[in-house]
Amino acid sequence: MNTASLAASYLRARPLQTALSLLLLALGAGTIVALLLVVGQIEARMGRDARGIDLVVGAKGSPMQLILSGIYHADAPTGNVPLATVELLRKNRMVKRAIPLALGDSWKGYRIVGAPQEYLDLYGVAFASGKSFAGEMEAVLGHDVAARTGAGVGARFAGAHGVGGEGEAHAEAYTVVGVLERTGSVLDRLVLTSIESVWEVHQHQGGKEAEREVTVVLVQYASPLAAAMLPRQINAQSGLQAASPAYETARLFRIVGVGIEALRAFAVVLILAAGLSVFIALYTALEERRYDLAVMRTLGASPARLFGLLLAEGLVLALVGVLLGVALGHGLAAALGVWLEAQQQYPVSGLVFRSEELWVVAVALGVGLAAALVPAWRAYRTDVAGTLSRG
Repeated sequence: MNTASLAASYLRARPLQTALSLLLLALGAGTIVALLLVVGQIEARMGRDARGIDLVVGAKGSPMQLILSGIYHADAPTGNVPLATVELLRKNRMVKRAIPLALGDSWKGYRIVGAPQEYLDLYGVAFASGKSFAGEMEAVLGHDVAARTGAGVGARFAGAHGVGGEGEAHAEAYTVVGVLERTGSVLDRLVLTSIESVWEVHQHQGGKEAEREVTVVLVQYASPLAAAMLPRQINAQSGLQAASPAYETARLFRIVGVGIEALRAFAVVLILAAGLSVFIALYTALEERRYDLAVMRTLGASPARLFGLLLAEGLVLALVGVLLGVALGHGLAAALGVWLEAQQQYPVSGLVFRSEELWVVAVALGVGLAAALVPAWRAYRTDVAGTLSRG
């Protein structure tokens, strides 16, 4: 019988202690892996969604709310700004590109975004079927919208007031003229139409012609100097504010990062507790197996083999525990992804692998190895004659 199989048989002989060590290791490793997967994917998606956008201009309010609503479509808008704001920004020499968006309506919980064709070009879209909107009341569905609603080219629907679909449905109906391929961006969760269509829907709201307004303007700088000067110019104007996606998302992750670090610390404690459990289990088992080890020595087993046997037990425990933890972490990420998809938020997949997971495996194996060192050394120093004489 080789060392690994012998170590496995000894572990099977102590099912409760083995199960406790495996549980602690799996929970600790699983928590860390789940955090790596979820946080890593959300950071990557947010970075991809904000690529090419240096500044978001909108109504006065919370800068973070402006970013969340204008880029990520995950919060309520701060309000509307006059259409003239767009023209002023486009004429500004510090602005390379200014893309206006009109928000405020939704369909089946998916947000309807009025935008120029330039907004679609920003994300490099491709069409699974149909074409882009051209006339008024034409709409394009993001990949996830079409997949979950079952709507396709030719379908008609009426939007509802409010970003959560909680308001009354409008009388005017949109016609779907195109469905996007999956982009891996926020566009997958949006219903896209022209700004003129949004104005048309709200034209008679309140019994009078609505003033031409947009909700936010996505700005791309023309030069590095604009980053220092343009936000100040905009914030100095009454009713307008400018928010930097890079700064606000970094601030958001600093706020969320406190909770993430707490969970990581808790997971590390679990892994260390698992190491202590492995140490106690092996040390206790060593006292019970002294006679067996002495007999093995008389049958020709070298001290090095006994040392390797105890190390192998620690490594087998750590390896099985961390593999269970990696599987648990991916399962948790997949379950969270299903829930987020149901909430029409950022999708998360459990099928993604991150290189940092190898570090989790290495650390867990190191903990198992360290926990087994003292019992292994004692096994190496076994007094054969004395142990056999005591029986």
